[in-house]
Amino acid sequence: MQNFAEVHRYLSGLMSETRSRRHAYTLERMKALTAYLGNPQDSYPVIHVAGTSGKSSTCHYLSSLLTVGGKKVGLSISPHVDEVNERVQINTRSLGEKKFCRDLTLFLQEVDKSGVKPTYFELLVAFAFWEFAREKVDYAVVEVGLGGLLDGTNVMTRSDKVCVITDIGYDHTDTLGKTLTAITAQKAGIILPTNVVFAYNQVPEVMDVLREVCDQQQARLHELQPPRLDRLPKNLPLFQRRNWHLAHRVYDYLAERDSLTSLDRQTLIRSTEVHIPARMEVLKYRGKTLILDGGHNPQKLGMLMKSVVHAYPRQSIACTVAFVRTKQTKVRDNLSVLVPHMSHCVVTGFSREETEHFSVDPLKLVAACEELDYHAWELEPDPARALQKLLARPEDVLLVTGSFFLLNTIRPLIMNHNEFNDTGNRRTG
Repeated sequence: MQNFAEVHRYLSGLMSETRSRRHAYTLERMKALTAYLGNPQDSYPVIHVAGTSGKSSTCHYLSSLLTVGGKKVGLSISPHVDEVNERVQINTRSLGEKKFCRDLTLFLQEVDKSGVKPTYFELLVAFAFWEFAREKVDYAVVEVGLGGLLDGTNVMTRSDKVCVITDIGYDHTDTLGKTLTAITAQKAGIILPTNVVFAYNQVPEVMDVLREVCDQQQARLHELQPPRLDRLPKNLPLFQRRNWHLAHRVYDYLAERDSLTSLDRQTLIRSTEVHIPARMEVLKYRGKTLILDGGHNPQKLGMLMKSVVHAYPRQSIACTVAFVRTKQTKVRDNLSVLVPHMSHCVVTGFSREETEHFSVDPLKLVAACEELDYHAWELEPDPARALQKLLARPEDVLLVTGSFFLLNTIRPLIMNHNEFNDTGNRRTG
């Protein structure tokens, strides 16, 4: 494969094949594939991150802290926002197109020899493991895709693995369970014997499970109290201060365990400047503030809106929103968090045929708005035109939120437009 277009064609075919085979939610394929590859995921120290909210951001900050600390760091996250190479990063940079395509081609030859038929997600996770071993990273930071216990990332068996459990809430309930106890048990499935675990102190249903699993596995649990946000880097949104602090506490532990460099204040600030796409990503457009964020459940949207209102007090807000069509998508619950802060809402949709992801019918969002007695909505099913209508609004703050597939549709239109100014520190491969 020579370019991303060829990679997309291959992965689209793999996704269609995966759906047709109706793969079971199991680790058997990943265990077989990584064993054939020589278990590259166990050739370097790892930080394994599970949870409902904050996983990707915490992973980015962990990677950034270790990088500014002078280490070579692999980072595997999902889903990607702009391009598939975001799933395999070295020192906070995605692999360049040429290298990604060349190395993925070599990797696929090994997969063919193995006789294993991985899913889309399993293939890309295994590729990241394999690539990190080839790159001889000092650490790898790996984000769980779904749950934890049976997730494709859960084949890392080193006793010195560090586990991070971010905030847990209701998501993917059809697969993970309908109670916080059941969901937490799945997330805690990444905890192996003698691992060290970091988590914020959460509700009893969550903490009781984490404590029980850690006791069973003789793992050491660090229960962190939420920090005083005014003492954390003020250049970050509120919810990102929380995520950065969690990552920082993990770095401090690794610094003591592995004799890493102690980071001074200036270096710590540098670690906050890593670019995290579509997580309260702020741009400027004709004097207005444009925010992009993949908040797709009530917990994420609640933290987003708290951070937006804190950062832009007494400023009017308009948004464009769409959610992916799944059994667990709770449109009314999502909108009940979002629309009280909106003076106007452009309801839209999307269709990602290559990955077979489609939006909730925009008319269902309109109906939910009416049920919530919110009438300042505007219907525009085409996401490109919805973006133009949002940009024409008079409000001070313009927000694009909902499914990452909406962001994946709209963000390229923004990134290729010279009128948008990035206020962050974008870094690409």
